[in-house]
Amino acid sequence: MALAVADALESRGRLIVEAGTGTGKTFAYLLPALLSGGRVIISTGTRTLQDQLYHRDLPAVSRAIGRPVKVALLKGRANYLCLHRLQLARTAPELPELGRRPGAALERVEAWSRTTRSGDIGELASVPEGDPVWPQVTSTRENCLGQDCPEYRRCHVAEARRAAQAADLVIVNHHLLLADLALKEEGFGELLPGADGVILDEAHQFPEIAAQFFATRVASRPIASLARDAMAELTRAGLLDGAARQAVESIEQAIGALQRALAGLDERTDWEALPDSAHEGVTELADALEGFGAQFGEPALEAAGVRQSARRAREYAERLRAIEGADAAAGLRWVEVGARHFSVELTPFDVAARLREHFAARQCAWICTSATLAVDEDFSHFSRRIGLEEATTLCVPSPFDFESQARLYLPKGLPQPADANYTRALVEAALPLVRAAGGRSFLLFTSHRALAEGTRVLRERLGAGDAFPVLVQGEAPRDLLLRRFRELGNAVLLGTGSFWEGVDVRGPALSLVVIDKLPFASPDDPLLKARLEGLKRQGRNAFIEHQVPQAVLALKQGVGRLIRDPDDFGVVMLGDPRLRSRGYGRSFIASLPPMTVTDDEREAIAFLRHHLGAFAATGTP
Repeated sequence: MALAVADALESRGRLIVEAGTGTGKTFAYLLPALLSGGRVIISTGTRTLQDQLYHRDLPAVSRAIGRPVKVALLKGRANYLCLHRLQLARTAPELPELGRRPGAALERVEAWSRTTRSGDIGELASVPEGDPVWPQVTSTRENCLGQDCPEYRRCHVAEARRAAQAADLVIVNHHLLLADLALKEEGFGELLPGADGVILDEAHQFPEIAAQFFATRVASRPIASLARDAMAELTRAGLLDGAARQAVESIEQAIGALQRALAGLDERTDWEALPDSAHEGVTELADALEGFGAQFGEPALEAAGVRQSARRAREYAERLRAIEGADAAAGLRWVEVGARHFSVELTPFDVAARLREHFAARQCAWICTSATLAVDEDFSHFSRRIGLEEATTLCVPSPFDFESQARLYLPKGLPQPADANYTRALVEAALPLVRAAGGRSFLLFTSHRALAEGTRVLRERLGAGDAFPVLVQGEAPRDLLLRRFRELGNAVLLGTGSFWEGVDVRGPALSLVVIDKLPFASPDDPLLKARLEGLKRQGRNAFIEHQVPQAVLALKQGVGRLIRDPDDFGVVMLGDPRLRSRGYGRSFIASLPPMTVTDDEREAIAFLRHHLGAFAATGTP
């Protein structure tokens, strides 16, 4: 893999690599990137992986080869303290309709602001990531004042960008990379044009993030934030007279009117199914935003913050008009509704063409890697979705001995997944294995509803002799649940969604992974609906060409939680009977690591007991 990455960097080629667990794929791309002598951007799926690369992996490789390089870590604006917005938060009027400013958390942020050098909010562990203070003291592309900001010379975002532009190797995330590809506003201005190579790690996430990024979206919460900011900026500039207050309040009233018009609808509703009152509400909200933008958008206005608020209002209005006026070929229009928020969205049918144009416009190397990109060693599904059909491909299998370390258990006699008693039957079938493993299990579900039912059934069936703790997604933060799972060593963790990937538990603490169903995406998901509609318009088989390959890749992620180390062992139980009864089931089995397959419960239990007994006796499986 390292040689293939080196060749791609030297030739400025296109490369897609699936690298199985344990191959050392991170070092396999870092080493040639450091040795290339060029300027390389590495884009990851998460901020956690960004931090791991910057603080752990890069220093290790750099020391090993004796070649220090200038490295920069660049995150999105929302990860950096904005000194101007901190000042606004101190002075903002405390109006009931706009929400009150946080007290103790703001004081901690103020104290930290006097000592931090980077402004990275991750430094301040005493204020949780989800605390409502952070949106008030960080900026977005919409509310940043840029060079008009009175704090521009001390801006943490600007400093991070300057460091990135001077670095040989820059670590970003997929959202930032897409922003720079498409806008050159959110990210780094001139960073990409100077790059010799771009490496996408966790590349399986990139097409989905791109689909979200290229969508047109207007949400109630950012508009409400605009209203708060506008009120604060008008107050700061001494411009908050009756007319100004009325202009802001008209935005708030329009948000409330549209929220009421959408009340009672499903969580996600197609545009064509909206009532007339909702369409009228969209128009009224656009009118209110345009009115504020016209009233305070004069270039001669000295208050930069007020001008910026007006620009944001006009931009939101333009997006609403674009969604409202889009034709059927533009994409899928839909509305998402919550108890106190909503969003109006236009999702394109396909993003591959747009990505292809961006890749072609930048003659640098493009390298994609992940543990899950191929379906039975075929990369065509991923390469089509990302617009790199002509890329060289490479499949590097895991070095682990799956045949001796793992078993794939396909239980007999379970009902079809649509059966109302399916989840109960699955948990009851898994319980003998969970007991044989002494806990040490992940139970992964494909929906929150199944997770809730599975949790209820498991707790109902546990007896006095079942001494293993039960940890459930949603009952504590994800990181805390995983830490407790590792520390306890005999727990059962039930989860969905984010627990299918990016979870690394090594050793016998995880010896059994139970997956309830083949992970086909929900048919109500707007991104999926848009993609399927786009394929149908091309006369293609959306189920075979998209839904099955996507489910295969998702299943590979879930199965990949089990064997993370050369000494790991365990059983994967796949409950879905469609693996045997449907023709497409062969694609799923063929794409998994080469584990011995069994439908004999006794064999699976014996395998677990044998390896756990050996570990207990000698410390090795």
